[in-house]
Amino acid sequence: MFDFHKNHKLLVATAFLGFAMLSTVIAVIPALQMQEVKPLPGMEELNSEELKGLQVYVSENCMACHTQQVRNIEMDQVWGERPSLASDYYYSKQRMDLWRQSPSLLGSERTGPDLTEVGKRQPGKEWHLLHLYNPRIVVKESVMPSYPWLFEEKSKAMVTQKDEVVPVSAELLKNPNHQLVAKPEALALVAYLQSLVQAELGQNLGPDFIPSTRKKQVPASGAESLGLDGLQLYSETCSACHQPTGDGIPGAFPPLAGSEIVNDPDPSILVQIILSGYDARPEFGAMPEFGSLLSDEEIAAIATHERSSWGNQAPVVTPEQVAEIRKFILNQ
Repeated sequence: MFDFHKNHKLLVATAFLGFAMLSTVIAVIPALQMQEVKPLPGMEELNSEELKGLQVYVSENCMACHTQQVRNIEMDQVWGERPSLASDYYYSKQRMDLWRQSPSLLGSERTGPDLTEVGKRQPGKEWHLLHLYNPRIVVKESVMPSYPWLFEEKSKAMVTQKDEVVPVSAELLKNPNHQLVAKPEALALVAYLQSLVQAELGQNLGPDFIPSTRKKQVPASGAESLGLDGLQLYSETCSACHQPTGDGIPGAFPPLAGSEIVNDPDPSILVQIILSGYDARPEFGAMPEFGSLLSDEEIAAIATHERSSWGNQAPVVTPEQVAEIRKFILNQ
């Protein structure tokens, strides 16, 4: 019936028809369906700085090693409060121009961690800048490449108030008498990374969504009765800056080992810092607040771990103490 070997017109027409049908099913129909996607309530459009950062993110091909998708499987619970939706990408998937669609940001390989909520997990600007300049400064086991071209060394006399000085050790600079300054591209990329936070849905979307790892049932009292692992919580929340050894990063983040605040019998100052953040020492980077991210039980478990590790010896912190300090801060 089909003499393709003799009728070349029929061969070309059949091939074109097959191409058109496959293109319609695979590309055209899904594209039309995507036009119905709307942003989630509370989602904010990327500002100009964040859009520039997105362009840097794409140009440096960060998608090759990092994903931005929380799958509906148990192992992805650590990356977000819920599975990702098409609406999560509404503002980041706008066309670059008439001819170019924005490249896929979902990624397919996790050589590095998922970045869906990196803006909540690592909100500090100093950490991101150090991580971009030399990832081994903050994560010794990291295999991520360095991006030194996003920074420049300047003599101290040439540094102005507008410059963003990165608190890096002098031994890592080509000239120890210079200071490391972030270029606009680095600052834009950090602004984009800080914007990566899942929008809260504010409603029950059914059992198909992963329950948050942060939402735990609260029994009578005490971190031990909750079964919370202070070491694990510290590793997830604090170790990127203060390091697993508690030694911190010189010139960037203070050490916890041997700290007078950590070892103080009265944990009030330590708990206040965890709850409200801290930015009173110019020689160190600013610490973000964790009061909105962690429960009283989780903060008690973290503080207790810090006060009993690396040679520190201080009394246990209870959830009741954290709750009392939180109430005091809210009433100020």
